[in-house]
Amino acid sequence: MNFVTTVSDVVRRSNGNVRSLPLDLWPEADRNAWVAACQPAARLKRGGAAGHLKPVTRQVHERHYGNFLGCLDRNGLLRREAPAATNVTPENVDVYVAEAKARMSSTTVHVSICCLRRAARYMVPGLELDWLAELAKDLALVAQARSKFDRLVLPERLIEAGLTLIQEAEHSQTMTKLAQATQVRNGLMVAMLGFHPIRRKNFAALEIGRSLVKIRGRWWIVLSAAETKENRADERRVNKLLMPFIDRYLDRYRPVLIRPDSPPSALWLSSRHAARIADKYVATLIGATTLSTVGVKLSPHLFRTSAASAAAVYGGDNPYLGSAVLHNADPRVTLEHYNRATSLTAAESFRQLIRQYEKK
Repeated sequence: MNFVTTVSDVVRRSNGNVRSLPLDLWPEADRNAWVAACQPAARLKRGGAAGHLKPVTRQVHERHYGNFLGCLDRNGLLRREAPAATNVTPENVDVYVAEAKARMSSTTVHVSICCLRRAARYMVPGLELDWLAELAKDLALVAQARSKFDRLVLPERLIEAGLTLIQEAEHSQTMTKLAQATQVRNGLMVAMLGFHPIRRKNFAALEIGRSLVKIRGRWWIVLSAAETKENRADERRVNKLLMPFIDRYLDRYRPVLIRPDSPPSALWLSSRHAARIADKYVATLIGATTLSTVGVKLSPHLFRTSAASAAAVYGGDNPYLGSAVLHNADPRVTLEHYNRATSLTAAESFRQLIRQYEKK
């Protein structure tokens, strides 16, 4: 079997969907240039062009550049001996955009092209890619984010659903101990995100005694500046309602999930493997749990949408409440949620007005 066939096998999922070409299968020049670009600065030694990026941001750029390379590989267009970023040509990008439009949303296509351009320039600083910047602008004009109205569930429903799951598991006479522990964990995840919608990677990485700390009888979520997207420390006192549920999870149910080689301080443990739950699988669990309880498959990010919308509906007199809850540095990020809440409130007021006239 030749190398190209092997790569194509690697980058195709079992369900047939393509995925990003992993870094170790990139052309050597691209791989070396990217690794060098990601080197952080050290004392008097200047780091690479991408060295200042957070690891998660570097991963996003790496994934999208890998998507581009994977597309070229599948279409027989990838030049493996070419210098770094030389494969980024108008002709190759046209092929990639055509494929991407068939399997990605318009917003994701735009983001992918922006990441492709930045990754190429990180690898080869000063690389002339004005034509790619123009293409990104054109894609931005037609990009339409998927509406969230059909997936908007206010926090009180999510919290109630999570706590109900916990209570059902605790009172079950038929569930095994492992099934009970798993359902309690999933319910606590939903309820905790409902109260405290931190970012998925931070939520998945919570550690007892470090980022989840008990101080004077109350649990706190404590995230350092290095852990947050905004480079600002984020400290939240866990809602008092959750206190007994967290305590019981830690005392009774988490021990059921522990294996001999489990991470000792990871809050969320897998029921199948001796490991913390990966942040992508946290999204899978949350989606499955919300679908089964409230009838809507929600990602952890949609809990943030829910929180911002609730802040706008119930805390309209405090225009920056949503930004504070989400720990966003730029209040404009939550503006769309205030606009949505204004529309919902206006629609309800109009409905009540119509009913008044119907009664006359």
